[in-house]
Amino acid sequence: MPNHLITLPILLPLIVAAAMIPISERSRILKGLLGVSTTFVVFIISVVLMRQAAEADAVPLVYLLGNWSSAFGIVLVADRLSVLMLFLTSILALAAQVYGMAKWHTAGYHFHSLFLMLVAGLNGAYLTGDIFNLFVFFEMLLAASYGLLLHGSGPQRVRAGLHYIAINLAASSLFLVGIALIYGAAGTLNMAGIALAFREAEPANRLLLEAGATAIGITFLIKAGMWPLCFWLPGAYSVATPPAAAIFAILSKVGIYILLRLSVLVFGPGSGASAGFGQALLFYGGLATIAFGMIGVLASQAMGRLASYCVLVSSGTLLAAIGLGKPEVIGGALFYLVSSTLTLAALFLLIELVERGRDAGADVLAVTMEAYGDAEDEEVEQEVGVAIPATIAVLGFCFSACGILIAGLPPLSGFLAKFAMLSGVIGGNPGAVTAAQWSFVALLIVSGLAAMIAMSRAGIRTFWASLEGTVPRVMVVEILPVIMLLGICVLFSIRAASAIAYMDDTADALMEPARYIEAVRGAVTVPPAEQVIGAKPVAEGG
Repeated sequence: MPNHLITLPILLPLIVAAAMIPISERSRILKGLLGVSTTFVVFIISVVLMRQAAEADAVPLVYLLGNWSSAFGIVLVADRLSVLMLFLTSILALAAQVYGMAKWHTAGYHFHSLFLMLVAGLNGAYLTGDIFNLFVFFEMLLAASYGLLLHGSGPQRVRAGLHYIAINLAASSLFLVGIALIYGAAGTLNMAGIALAFREAEPANRLLLEAGATAIGITFLIKAGMWPLCFWLPGAYSVATPPAAAIFAILSKVGIYILLRLSVLVFGPGSGASAGFGQALLFYGGLATIAFGMIGVLASQAMGRLASYCVLVSSGTLLAAIGLGKPEVIGGALFYLVSSTLTLAALFLLIELVERGRDAGADVLAVTMEAYGDAEDEEVEQEVGVAIPATIAVLGFCFSACGILIAGLPPLSGFLAKFAMLSGVIGGNPGAVTAAQWSFVALLIVSGLAAMIAMSRAGIRTFWASLEGTVPRVMVVEILPVIMLLGICVLFSIRAASAIAYMDDTADALMEPARYIEAVRGAVTVPPAEQVIGAKPVAEGG
């Protein structure tokens, strides 16, 4: 029997999003409750699917939409990697939606419908088994992200939104070119079928297949934010509303997910002359992205841009890890993906709360004072023993946790994830590590140092040497999502052995693309009802 549960992470948010559109904007609380409830149900479904995928002998779950054969119809595939991304997305969506209900869902129209459309597009991109429907879901999530980025209006958001839309429309056009080239050469858009086509391709067809794969790869490198294709990201993410920026933290990971999926499935060891195609580009592009993001982190004065450049460092780390092509590194990279995405989402939410009590331009003024000093400092008497307000204490504690996680300091999950990747690179034989791999190790460590410096500087200016001295007003519904996201990171730190074991098993399964291909190609359609119940079919022609 088919597992209909696979379809619900796509259908449920899509149906509820459409149903909420006619509801009056005066009923935003009702819309918010519907949106949060829907995302919570998707979270429960992702947990159930994850438990099924985590079984020792589990094979990818395949669902044939419309009961068509996988060679002709639409296929949904749920394996360890895709359900992990479902799980992560539902957590981020829950936190961002709850935070948005404080005030941000009143800043524009159809906030919750756009949010659920984005969730449906993300889940579809994870679960689809063919590249054309990947394009469909990709466009769905992009269309919703356009609305969310412009939510709240303002000249900065409009300017960044226009850049964001133009870049993504160009990337979508390139995606279509790649799909056309692959379909013309392979005769199928099913990912498993494309993998087989690469194995058996003639030289002329292989050239077309690789050209199509290159076009698709560039599309998702733009989305992942690889240097020099990342110029749009800091400007867009730093001006988005906090709930939108929090869910945007995983949009770059969609590109990472697709690149990882296709690089292993299509360009794995069994792909003949195309084996390892593009891995060097991913590795060196990832290193360049880490370096660029690290410079941006150190140069950023505004915390929104600092967090945006941290997204680039995270993407660069994951791209370089994929480019290494080692299962033991990819397992650690998946753990890093989860930890860094949760942390960055929490930071985007936290920044608005922290800056609520600060004047515009406070960071620039602080830099000026650092450079030239303040003549009045010697004349002002400092109070001793002043109690820290509870709000500042909570915000400061959360900000410190974000800094520790982003920098990769012990004992939290950021350190464990980086340590797992370093262990995978070095292993038990440091002498066998190449110069390129040592450069990855060095950048991984130095980028953490840069993040620690930048976060410490921002924290000192905000909590220790604040020019305003005012306490921001923070609602419980706003701080709870931040605490939830950071609490999950702490839980991952405590249960690190189980989490890393799941990631390692996921990496091992990815490195065996034959299991995925066999599961998809071997999926059988459901027999007609009369065959199921044993009834005698009606004879044709009377």
